[in-house]
Amino acid sequence: MRLATRVWGKGPRTAVLVHGIMTDARTWNRAAPAVADHGYRVIAVDLRGHGASDHGEIYTPAVMAADLLETLPAGPDLAIGHSLGSAALLLAVPRLRCARAIHCDPAWVRRPRDPAALRAVKHATWKEIRAAHPRWHDDDVTAEHQALATWDPRSVDALAHLPGLPPAPVVPSLILLADPSERVPPAAATTLRRRGWHTRTVQGAGHTVHRDDPAGFLHGLSGWL
Repeated sequence: MRLATRVWGKGPRTAVLVHGIMTDARTWNRAAPAVADHGYRVIAVDLRGHGASDHGEIYTPAVMAADLLETLPAGPDLAIGHSLGSAALLLAVPRLRCARAIHCDPAWVRRPRDPAALRAVKHATWKEIRAAHPRWHDDDVTAEHQALATWDPRSVDALAHLPGLPPAPVVPSLILLADPSERVPPAAATTLRRRGWHTRTVQGAGHTVHRDDPAGFLHGLSGWL
């Protein structure tokens, strides 16, 4: 499936951004311009079942990775994925051939979750989103509320097919973690470092690091942009 995209900047280098579940490319509204300021043309996708992209009959990270490969230019200088988007990016990297990859609090390992409760988030009100994310800017809360209107809750199915902890990275790769990270706890982070992954933690940030602490997110990318 060819995905809808949003673009920031006109720099000589290319960065691609992949959002997590329930949201869309607007999750990067505050981070993408800052990345573009480092000399990038930034391309952010709407995953299948999210934003302006079509809904799908099947939702797995592998299918989403195939969508990325169909949509994004090959060989970008930088690829950034968040949560479920990081799982799709992980599977796409060998063929995407990006120079560097950054995985923000990646959803690589299955956790006990209630699929029905996750699907019910589609009906969250603006006030409920605000209460759940007290550190977000009001514009991010509004963008998330708008994203839920077009989100296909069947995409929760993808969380049953996560790839697990990966072996050594194919390209130089950074894992940027929440504090604490429920998706990559300390033991898993240690295992990943032994396999050649770089890890950093954004102190005090929740799962959506780039919205919880935009400045901390950018600081965490120092030396990788």
